[in-house]
Amino acid sequence: MNWEQLRHDCLQCTKCPLHETRTNVVFGSGNIGSEILFIGEGPGQQEDLTGEPFVGRAGKLLDDMLTVIDLDRSKIFIANIVKCRPPGNRDPLPQEQEACIDWLRAQTRLISPKLIVCLGRISAMKLIKPDFKITKEHGVWFEKGKFRMMALYHPAALLRDPGKRPETFADLKVLRRAIDEICDKTY
Repeated sequence: MNWEQLRHDCLQCTKCPLHETRTNVVFGSGNIGSEILFIGEGPGQQEDLTGEPFVGRAGKLLDDMLTVIDLDRSKIFIANIVKCRPPGNRDPLPQEQEACIDWLRAQTRLISPKLIVCLGRISAMKLIKPDFKITKEHGVWFEKGKFRMMALYHPAALLRDPGKRPETFADLKVLRRAIDEICDKTY
């Protein structure tokens, strides 16, 4: 399946009840040729309204985080575990994650990143390991198949608890070093 077909099929998805309340499917955005893939848990209200991942206050903070390490959205791809907004911005349920995970797997196959950055505990628990502890394992690299994966605190968590920002700044420097060491392209 090519990218256009994948996007078309995903936008028509009715695999779980989240499709009943969505305004837009949030397929993802950015550079599909990137060696770096950022993955959040699911769209919030602003993402649902625009069809774009990480907009609003958390998206602005993510942009600022990327700027700290000389990245921007045009150089990476940003996706989510689930493509439709859970009601009230609740965490996506396990069955919703399972219904949607094949879209992310297909995106990952087509992008073929070298580095995957999970934004928050939900995506880290789904993609890195089920017992992932964000407070203890943020900024730590894990090898999964051909991918190097790490998790950062979700930007929304950093908005709620600015005291975690110094840890995230250190994690971003770890990410930048890995980009410089592993990626073939200049970022």
